[in-house]
Formats: sequence, structure tokens, C-alpha cells
Amino acid sequence: MHVTFLVSVQLLPVNRVFSAMEHLNLNGSQKRTDYISWDEYFMSVALLSAMRSKDPTTQVGACITNEENKIVGIGYNGMPRGLSDDEMPWGKTSENELLNKYFYVCHAELNAVLNRNHATSSGCTLYASMFPCNECAKVLIQAGIKEVVYFDEKKGDIGEYVASKLMLEKAGVRIRQFKRTGRKITIDLG
Repeated sequence: MHVTFLVSVQLLPVNRVFSAMEHLNLNGSQKRTDYISWDEYFMSVALLSAMRSKDPTTQVGACITNEENKIVGIGYNGMPRGLSDDEMPWGKTSENELLNKYFYVCHAELNAVLNRNHATSSGCTLYASMFPCNECAKVLIQAGIKEVVYFDEKKGDIGEYVASKLMLEKAGVRIRQFKRTGRKITIDLG
């Protein structure tokens, strides 16, 4: 024996559903209003990443996000993979250039691009705790980054940062400084 049921379903237009929802008593089940913005969230990730750096004088972090507000890559300044942080130089004032960190350290922005998940960085935004140098600007342009949001910058007309800004602007990369809100975000691991 074979039985067939015929069910009639009437769908309401979307505007009627939302209109009906407006009249619901949500009994205090409203969303919270003190949540952080996307900018605050992603800059916080960059600043938290900077805390992983072993550099005793300059800790920089970076976070790449796509248009769907998903994190694509994260990085911080540090020695290349496979090099011991304990054996490589972290100084910056030795007369012997080989004893300074500059020839060895990978910048946070470069690491964020290299540490990407399998998603593309084309059209993405980079959040960085420090305005990127000229070498990182080249990497960001080549990676297709379309916006750079930075927390802080080195003061004065330092050539590598002037060149960086010039290249980013000419490549059509939007640059903006993070608008500080004064909000304090605390992470308690205790």
C-alpha cells in the first residue's frame, strides 16, 4: 500500500515576517551594545600578535582580513623559521652590521602575508601596529592588499616611511590611521 500526503505551505512575504517580528516582546533578549567594532577587533589581534615578538625594542603585529571580516593571515616581527631566537642578534647599534638584527628579522607584515591561510590576500585589509616600511609596502602591493590601517607610526620624515606612503598611494592602497576609542580591552588568562 502506498500513501501520498499532499501538504500545502503558504509562505509569507519577507516584509510581513519582519513586520511581525517588530511587535514581538523579546523579554530582554536584545543583543548587547558594548561589543567591540570590527576595527577594534582586528587591531586588537594585530596588537596581541605583536606580543609574540622576541624583539627587545620593537614589537610589531599585523592581521590581514578579507571583505567578509574573516582573518586571512597574522604575523609578528621575528627571525625566519628555523633560526634560533637565542642564537641570532637582536641588537641594532653594533658597528659590525652582521651583529645587528636588521639583516635577519622578518617584519610582521611580511609574515602575515606568508602565514596566510589558503585564502587570497587580494582586496584585503592589513591592520598593523606600526605603519609599514618601504620593503613591506612592496610586499603588500604585490599581495593585492587594498587598505592599510595602522595604529602608530615613526615620527619625522624617515625616508623608508615616506617612500612607503608614496608607493602605497600610487598603487591605490587606501591608508588610514586607526581611530583610538579609548576603550580598554583586557584578556585575563588567570
